[in-house]
Amino acid sequence: MAEFEPRIVAFACNWCSYAGADLAGVSRLQYPPNIRTIRVMCSGRVTPSWILRAFEHGADGVYVSGCHIGDCHYAFGNKMAEKQVATAKKLVELLGLEPDRLHLEWVSASEGQKFADSISQFVERIKSLGKSPIRRSH
Repeated sequence: MAEFEPRIVAFACNWCSYAGADLAGVSRLQYPPNIRTIRVMCSGRVTPSWILRAFEHGADGVYVSGCHIGDCHYAFGNKMAEKQVATAKKLVELLGLEPDRLHLEWVSASEGQKFADSISQFVERIKSLGKSPIRRSH
């Protein structure tokens, strides 16, 4: 039997995290190909409903990434992201999923290695948790 390969949805802010992911790619840093990255203008725009929708549509884990605290291009978007992810973690738990299936990380545009490392660690965490119990079979 093949090893379980989790499906990860990553919401990455346009200004920092997406650029960090891009740097990881152009630097040819190795990280699992399990992620589908969605570029958002700000991590603070990622709502609990988006996160829940990702799980509903088959994600085994959701990774939200934004600018470091104090470096947000929209002043307080990353503070909003903290609140949104905290709310989503509570909802995820109420739905019977492990809150560890949702992760928030701060990654700047110059931190390609940090992006690669944190995604790799997150994929390993999701592998240890197994398939999402609400994952559709397609």
